Amino acid sequence: MTLNYFMEKRYRMIEIKVQNIVASTSFAEKLDLDVIAQSLEEAEYEPEQFPGLVYRLSSPKTATLLFRSGKANCTGAKNIEDVRTTIDIIAEKLRKLGVEVYSDLGIVIQNIVATADLGGELNLSEVAISLGLENVEYEPEQFPGLVYRIKEPKVVMLLFGSGKIVCAGARKIEDASLAVENLLKELTSLGLFLVYPIFSFFYWLLFMVFTKKYWY
Repeated sequence: MTLNYFMEKRYRMIEIKVQNIVASTSFAEKLDLDVIAQSLEEAEYEPEQFPGLVYRLSSPKTATLLFRSGKANCTGAKNIEDVRTTIDIIAEKLRKLGVEVYSDLGIVIQNIVATADLGGELNLSEVAISLGLENVEYEPEQFPGLVYRIKEPKVVMLLFGSGKIVCAGARKIEDASLAVENLLKELTSLGLFLVYPIFSFFYWLLFMVFTKKYWY
């Protein structure tokens, strides 16, 4: 069993959870936020504090910012389907208010935030030095996490000593997964992370038992 075998096995054990998706769209040429605020109970609009109107849904649990320009930002979704559902619900409500909503509502994913647990502790001081001080930001006196900027895919990783990580900046869920995989490989190649799972001893023991006849 090679190092790559255990590396792949460890990566498959890592569960990547999407915590938030930020997406943008455009509903119409313009929106009358005053009318929308008066017509929809779920709307929150305080133009003195913020120029946008906040529209919250309980299912899916999302919050969407609507602007007079017709543009909108949806946040809080944990999958692409919830983003689409949110946009469709709001579009239908706007049509009922007489808004000429675009027939083709294009959705652009702006940011995906995902979390994962590598399953082992990290020495962040060693990580900072090994990854290159020009690529990381680590000031433990101010913040316990280490910021690591990855060029491909272009994301920002937040690493903690516990082995937990946060990935932000991805435009596709696949990019977040790839970033975590690349990080694990890089840490392993630098000798900063042990990829052999605890139960690898069990596999070694089985190997020794089943090959016992060749011992002599």
